[in-house]
Amino acid sequence: MERDSSFPAETAGVLSGDDDALADVTVIVCASCRDETGSDGHPRAGELLAEDTRRAASGENIRIRSVECLGNCKRRLSAAILRDGCWSYVFGDLTATSGADLITGAKLFATSTDGLIPWRGRPDCLKRGLVARIPPLDLLKDQT
Repeated sequence: MERDSSFPAETAGVLSGDDDALADVTVIVCASCRDETGSDGHPRAGELLAEDTRRAASGENIRIRSVECLGNCKRRLSAAILRDGCWSYVFGDLTATSGADLITGAKLFATSTDGLIPWRGRPDCLKRGLVARIPPLDLLKDQT
């Protein structure tokens, strides 16, 4: 279960469907990811996932970006979901048609009151495919 009581809940008080809250979320898709066959063919599976995610986000105020490599090649198709001042997430083992699941995850993240993507309601591929959860910089403590 993902809970971290050290995260300041007041930084994330948003309402469901709040367009401003959705604007705070960015989905980054690795466009260079290959499919399970490892094919170098174009368009690459990552490019297809990026396009599927853009289609799924149509009409939503969620930023969709692509990047050349997230460095998660062993887990194939990968994406990240970020929100300023909150934990960031990296997912792998996605498919070229996981765009709607990424948008569902982004919406859950936008409505989160504790800065975490809630487990309940999270699509299965975002449960099984979780690679890393990265804390916001302001949560880190200096080590001496």
